[in-house]
Amino acid sequence: MTDPRHDPQRPQHYDQPDVLDADALQALEEKYDPEMRFRDLVRPVAVMAGAILFLLSCYHYYTSGFGIPQATVHRGVHMAATVFLVFLSFSAFGRSEAARGPLSFLGLPLIDWALAIAGAAASLYVPWIYSELAFRVGNPNTTDIAMGTILIVVLLEGVRRSMGWPLPVIAILFIAYAYFGRSMPGILVHPGASWSNIVNHLYLTSQGIYGTALGVIATYVFHFVLFGVMATRIGLGQLFIDVASAFAGRFAGGPAKVSVISSALLGTISGSSIANTVTTGSLTIPAMIKVGYPRHFAAAVEAASSTGGQITPPVMGAVAFLMIEYLGLPLTTILVAAIVPAFMHFFGVLVQVHLEAKRLGLRGLHASELPNALKVLRAGWLTLLPLVVLVWLLVSGRTPFLAAFWAITACIGVLAWQEMRARGVVGGLKGTAHGVYEGFVLGAKQSLSVTAAAALVGVVIGVVTLTGVGFKIAYMVTGVAADWAQSVSGVLAVLPFEIMGVQSLTLLFTLMLTAVVCVLMGCGVPTTANYIIMVAVAAPVLGMLNVQPLVAHFFVFYYGVLADVTPPVAMAAYAGAGIANANAFKAGNTAFRLSMGKALVPFVFAFQPALLLVTDGFTWGAFFLAFGGAVLGICALSAAITGWMFTTLNWFERTALTFASILLVAPDLVATIIGLVVFVPITVRQMMAARQLAAAA
Repeated sequence: MTDPRHDPQRPQHYDQPDVLDADALQALEEKYDPEMRFRDLVRPVAVMAGAILFLLSCYHYYTSGFGIPQATVHRGVHMAATVFLVFLSFSAFGRSEAARGPLSFLGLPLIDWALAIAGAAASLYVPWIYSELAFRVGNPNTTDIAMGTILIVVLLEGVRRSMGWPLPVIAILFIAYAYFGRSMPGILVHPGASWSNIVNHLYLTSQGIYGTALGVIATYVFHFVLFGVMATRIGLGQLFIDVASAFAGRFAGGPAKVSVISSALLGTISGSSIANTVTTGSLTIPAMIKVGYPRHFAAAVEAASSTGGQITPPVMGAVAFLMIEYLGLPLTTILVAAIVPAFMHFFGVLVQVHLEAKRLGLRGLHASELPNALKVLRAGWLTLLPLVVLVWLLVSGRTPFLAAFWAITACIGVLAWQEMRARGVVGGLKGTAHGVYEGFVLGAKQSLSVTAAAALVGVVIGVVTLTGVGFKIAYMVTGVAADWAQSVSGVLAVLPFEIMGVQSLTLLFTLMLTAVVCVLMGCGVPTTANYIIMVAVAAPVLGMLNVQPLVAHFFVFYYGVLADVTPPVAMAAYAGAGIANANAFKAGNTAFRLSMGKALVPFVFAFQPALLLVTDGFTWGAFFLAFGGAVLGICALSAAITGWMFTTLNWFERTALTFASILLVAPDLVATIIGLVVFVPITVRQMMAARQLAAAA
């Protein structure tokens, strides 16, 4: 297949080697993303696995356009294929070579074949007996319990292979909590449940494995992953990079700004922070190093920018579609609510990138190193068609999976046009068929880990609904936060004016505790799984303090995403560090610092929901107060962290700006005015100092 990114008419810029093609980018992603490290298969098994992956994508492509089967059947078919493929694709101990000896068959250990077949059979068992479930739920027979036990064990092992230990350990702890409820301490005690009751709830009802999480993956997310893969293969990702380069590359520290803007654009079609880091970082990281950015900073810029792709409409990873199910809101409402917070994240990274470039005295790229915007758009405008189709159908109120169907169809059409132009009709048809096959196989591959994780998260959610532990945790957290609030309010009482009352302080401390748990959970659990768990556990906490459900969901989502750049498990930062040949831990710390805008914004919309545009009680006055304060607060904090505004900041100015940033983001008029009183004089002094230095030079 002709890769459109190797089009000889496409400008070569950054003074770099040829742009990485799709296969090279996939190899890089597999290198840095543990969820993409598939083992090598001997040819017969590889052919079989490829065929199943392709058919799985074809199944979803067809059902998205022509109707989805009954929910349990649809989810069971999807999970059966996924579980089978997980044990073919991921080895037990990360070994890539084929197994040999009497305990192996066709290069795979016999235990892997057994787990794959048993998991697929157990997945299809519930759809098989679906017509009888109404008479069996609550009274499972021996076969039901055996099949449910098999599936739970298989999911634990499958997720361990594809994602590591954290999520399986969490699931085991929750199962133990359900079983040993009578032995739990204090408020956590509950009557306990027998193993048959646990299996019944987790396996035979829609509250567990076959619940919302798996349903959203099978009904929505798979299609958008497939769309992202196909859109990337036709060159849409490269078009985004070229357009960002043309418009931002000439300014101070140009490649870093290109990184931020191109990552934001690529986030519209890709929900993976690591894939985004690899795709854009393979070009922007070397360019950043070339103009003078330190290696760890170049890696951090790309990681922080790419992580923001998960919160960028219209795809937003899987979470936008989960919110549809959990909140009962239309997708357009979710996407509109995400616009301003996503802007704030990229704005925060962009400000720090600009200040760092000024501090280091870095240049932009020369005109000879940049593509021409008009030529780029003229050559690649057709690749925008699938994204336009997707957004238009979503905004017009079509179902997300139908929008994905037509967007994927548009990708296939664009691919066929590109191939026929390059190879003629016969060669073009062959190239199109090959490209569709590769894209469909890769799209299905990228869904394996997230599907297995979603099914296992169903175990956690099932235990929460079975035991009611979510509300118990909510009571404990709000109790601790209230005690802290009472203590702090006593200290603040000495001030001549009131900054925050006891109720606001309670909410503040509850949000802080929730944020810490989200980040810690996200260090070992993928974003989607983290969001699902935290919604079950943390949303009741915020609900007790009258936080609107949409706000609570966005809060836990944003802090879960932040874990991708939070050491010690900052996978996006490690991918960027690998490309930059930099210290991974240092890159992770810097990426976290660059993401501080994202860390501030959720607190803003928690206290002032108007920032999300579609919440109850929205007013434009409240929105502009929150928006303006957040923008100024991000600028103040970025300057304080960088140590530069218009010239070098001293320690007093940095401390004062940090204090001012907190007051500015607080959506309260008095706090904003106090923040401005601190911020404005420092800004004026900095401008005067910069003019004096310029005059002296």
